[in-house]
Amino acid sequence: MALERTFSMIKPDATARNLTGKIVAKLEDAGLRVVASKRVWMSRKQAEGFYAVHKGRPFFDELCDFMSSGPTVVQVLEGEGAILKNREVMGATNPADAAEGTIRKEFATSIGENSVHGSDAPETAAEEIAYWFAGIEIVG
Repeated sequence: MALERTFSMIKPDATARNLTGKIVAKLEDAGLRVVASKRVWMSRKQAEGFYAVHKGRPFFDELCDFMSSGPTVVQVLEGEGAILKNREVMGATNPADAAEGTIRKEFATSIGENSVHGSDAPETAAEEIAYWFAGIEIVG
């Protein structure tokens, strides 16, 4: 597998419960390295921009309200097959379907408040990383 970078976000439900360190530890234990990280409280406009792909879907407004309700931690992760590895560590979107030991199985409270977000493909990883980070902020 090739060395990749992916985008990772710790959502407001998890930061509110002070789970940032536990989530980052799971990512690092899986062989991913944090090469950029910052805590942000996104505005409604930033949430709408980040989730623009979902505009028009029934859950869009609720999603944007939630994502702008408290701080998030946005990160760039690096590692062998980082995109797939991050998605495996996160677990299924619905915590009821997530495998034991995954972030969502352990920490998510619902399908909507599922603690983390991660890119699903190289193209979305590049877009999502660029949305939150300037190249100079990523230190490999």
